[in-house]
Amino acid sequence: MTDYSHDRLTSRQPVRLHADPSRVITRLFVAGQEVVGGSESRASGVVGRLLALDEEDVKSRLEELISRFGHRHHDIVATFRHHAERIGNRLDPDDEISDERLLLLGATFTHEYAIEAASLCNPSMVVHPDQDGAPAGGLRFLMSVRGIGEGHRSSIGFRSGTITADGVVTVDLPQPFAAVGSVSSGVFDREVFHARLLARGQDGESAAYVLDHLGETFSAEELEARLTVLESQLDTRRDARSIANQLRDIASLSYTTTFSEGSHLSERVLWPAMEAESHGMEDARFVRFVDDDGQATYYATYTAFDGREISQQLLHTTDFTTFAVSPMVGPAAANKGLALFPRHVAGRFAAMSRHDRETNAVAFSDFLGHWDEAATCQTPETDWELIQLGNCGSPIETDAGWLVLTHAVGPMRTYSMGALLLDIDDPTTVVAQLDEPLLTPTPDEQDGYVPNVVYSCGGLLHGDTLVIPYGIADGAIGIATVRWSELRDAMSPR
Repeated sequence: MTDYSHDRLTSRQPVRLHADPSRVITRLFVAGQEVVGGSESRASGVVGRLLALDEEDVKSRLEELISRFGHRHHDIVATFRHHAERIGNRLDPDDEISDERLLLLGATFTHEYAIEAASLCNPSMVVHPDQDGAPAGGLRFLMSVRGIGEGHRSSIGFRSGTITADGVVTVDLPQPFAAVGSVSSGVFDREVFHARLLARGQDGESAAYVLDHLGETFSAEELEARLTVLESQLDTRRDARSIANQLRDIASLSYTTTFSEGSHLSERVLWPAMEAESHGMEDARFVRFVDDDGQATYYATYTAFDGREISQQLLHTTDFTTFAVSPMVGPAAANKGLALFPRHVAGRFAAMSRHDRETNAVAFSDFLGHWDEAATCQTPETDWELIQLGNCGSPIETDAGWLVLTHAVGPMRTYSMGALLLDIDDPTTVVAQLDEPLLTPTPDEQDGYVPNVVYSCGGLLHGDTLVIPYGIADGAIGIATVRWSELRDAMSPR
């Protein structure tokens, strides 16, 4: 039986991040089309009632709204104007209305969404791309966080901080404003399209007629031009319209989000931008990936949730200002928890996978968007991992092998964290393993949005200090540190 009087290796830092319901973003609000219970829009009736208001009432109401909400957003007037333009098709083009009435129209079709109203959890930590101001012998880090708001909708936010030479962690206070980026069409990968179509049994002649005439990567305009040609051949390709619709559906899974370069990192919120993630972007696992030529790219795998089904998506960025999003397909990417290794292994991409939902496995691929079979490297054995295993972020390269922080689920659905050491050249081979949990919920960490859970999406090794940001009962974030040398010595050879 496992001895739970441990945590002897870990030290909890006096850092705790809590959900802040005052962190809000603005969204277009159309009455009748709410997330829950909505159907037909009631916008036209709302517009009619607004147009009937007295002009003095319009002006006084607008002044009150700007006074009440202006300090909560960068430019609330610009938001009102933008949303008025979005709803302007309900106006008679011959009507002349005042600018104040137009802005009140926009305000009427605007609402605030508290991105952390329910929870702040599941952090992932990487080295910050900008090390200016780092403490002597220390470094700056960047941490992604999962915010959960109304309707259990998840988004991805960011924090920053420092680690000193002796392992003291400080997290910077976030800026008061939060904002989403502008979304545009993404760049498409041909292999992703083939893989998605193959999974549907539709990767046939008509699909090849489109994709074989496109490059390895292509734009939405190039795809649409080719689909137009396909759809003109309905007389000889009876499946042309069906294949075209499926290709458009796959295209919708890729997009780009861009933030203002002048915005602060902690203000940027990656918000669901497509149907496949309409109910949330969950558990981003960031990694600083160094290519063979020394160039660094930040990747993150995350779970997209549409309210019924989940799928894996890939983010990539070099500056945390522009983020490209694309799907990840294949049997090894079928479930939650894909986590990329920080470099190629034996000339290929590698990832931790939980393809069967209960074991830890390693997958390889020549292409980031497509993951085939995974080789199981760890199965549940002890009493604290009876239900399932998974990873807690990307593997960390060490002098002894690949360190993988793991999670395990046991009785009372208690989530604990453990550790594996994988062979540096063949990560399907376990070199050593921690026989007891590295981190379990303490009595003051049991209660929260989801009780009895400690969970991380990625730690960071600096010198001999392993820093583990972790979610506490899906309600807050704590920081634990471990001496790598002590953890290495505590792991049992396999």
